[in-house]
Amino acid sequence: MDFWQRYRAIDARDTRFDGQFYTAVRTTGIYCRPSCPARTPKAENVTFYETSAAAHDAGYRACKRCLPEAVPGTPAWNLRSDIAGRAMRLINDGVINRDGVEGLASRLGYSSRQLNRILSHELGAGPLSLARASRAQTARTLLVSTTMKLADVAFAAGFSSVRQFNETVAEVFDMTPTALRSTARHHPSAAASTSLTLALPYREPFDPGVFSFLAVRAIPGIEIGTATSYARTLRLPHGDARFSVEYRGVEYSGTGNGNGEGGTVKYDGGPHGRPLVLTIGAVDLRDLPALLSRVRRLFDLDADPVAIDGALGADPRLSASVAAAPGIRLPGALDPQELLIRAMVGQQITVAAARTALTQLAAAGSPSAAAGDGLSRLFPSPAQIAEAGAELLRGPQRRIESLLAVATALAENKLDPGYGDDLPSLSAKLLPQPGVGPWTVGYVAMRVIGAPDIYLANDAAVRNGLRAISGASPITGAGPMTRTPGPGAAPSADFREVSPWRSYATMHLWRAAAAAPKTAVSRTPAAGRAQTTKATV
Repeated sequence: MDFWQRYRAIDARDTRFDGQFYTAVRTTGIYCRPSCPARTPKAENVTFYETSAAAHDAGYRACKRCLPEAVPGTPAWNLRSDIAGRAMRLINDGVINRDGVEGLASRLGYSSRQLNRILSHELGAGPLSLARASRAQTARTLLVSTTMKLADVAFAAGFSSVRQFNETVAEVFDMTPTALRSTARHHPSAAASTSLTLALPYREPFDPGVFSFLAVRAIPGIEIGTATSYARTLRLPHGDARFSVEYRGVEYSGTGNGNGEGGTVKYDGGPHGRPLVLTIGAVDLRDLPALLSRVRRLFDLDADPVAIDGALGADPRLSASVAAAPGIRLPGALDPQELLIRAMVGQQITVAAARTALTQLAAAGSPSAAAGDGLSRLFPSPAQIAEAGAELLRGPQRRIESLLAVATALAENKLDPGYGDDLPSLSAKLLPQPGVGPWTVGYVAMRVIGAPDIYLANDAAVRNGLRAISGASPITGAGPMTRTPGPGAAPSADFREVSPWRSYATMHLWRAAAAAPKTAVSRTPAAGRAQTTKATV
């Protein structure tokens, strides 16, 4: 967007752009979200920034009226596959808190000096400033949503000391932490439980079908899923964690509002969406920023559904599906290594069969230190799979050998797919592995790095979904042939018209396949290693 497009957005107070850029006003010294209800400033007094960190570095403080730190994140970090996008995914996952700038730079293949120069040029702030802004956002959420002690908030948000926490909060928000906590509309009462409850902001519309997607793939003892909730245990850098997320419809009385603030409120489907409520049952506070980031990625809460639905709805093959399920989300991955194993187990079998196989494999996992609420185990680590997988896995010997080889490579750190990858680097890491082909790479890219433009043409569920919505016949290796919707050229077989949102088109096709009457699955040999699937795990 150029200056005037952004200026028109703030003049219209368009909530779709909250979190996608920030408006700094020279005459007031503050920065705001685009939908700030304050009077629109004169254009000559406005500077737009890509990140809140850039506004901080330029000397601006956060607006107390519109709370720009309480918005969903920018969808650009998945849409962009450049160094800036890859770096932001890692920063949000807490890499700088754990490994410092040198660790971040090493993961991206740059020196810290080069990385600082690139991020300063692209985003207006260096990696330390970007991490500081992320800590400030986490701290604000915890201050207004919980009764945690200030020292606990400081370390949970990633600050190295209480003094650094106090100074940052005062500089960014022009308030002390105590004063910032007092701005909560309602103060949550201290509970006997040690759990944390937070509301997760997102952009409307939101289709809760992502819960069903996760529920049918849930592994007993590790995950519990329903059409409106999802819970699981998770291994994080400093220990085990347990959390649940619940979708509570239009109205809900409980802790938190759409901004993540505390209190008992009633939701009205306003600009910050209907409530998604995150309850953290157990976590090492040092892992809290990573957990928050991964949960947001799991439910694709930083997506721009209006832009996505606008592109998909213009395709006659998808228009009815988009109208029926606006705001469809692309499920993410809580653990990249786990997701790779699950993808490989699910090749060429149904979702139900894959779930059975993964349930058997889960016996290799350890009891969780965060057990509770019906959850007792962790998904097995690569080392555990490499050691015990031969006895637990069933199926063709070649597939079992491939899984064990990949698990061994993961355990020995010879293979490390992660949030900092882009599609080329992910392909370079995965394609040389036995049993991994283009389908697996595409599926892992969709879920681990949130790649928005993946179309799995040889996926049988995709082909069946297209047949369900259009009565089409598949074409070997190139995706389905569709009927021409009217005069002019036929739409492309690879859905290039809806680029860069083809991953979301894939989600619509998977949903259509799941809802269609069951018929015999049409298989198509993929080039090289077997990569055609009945369904996807």
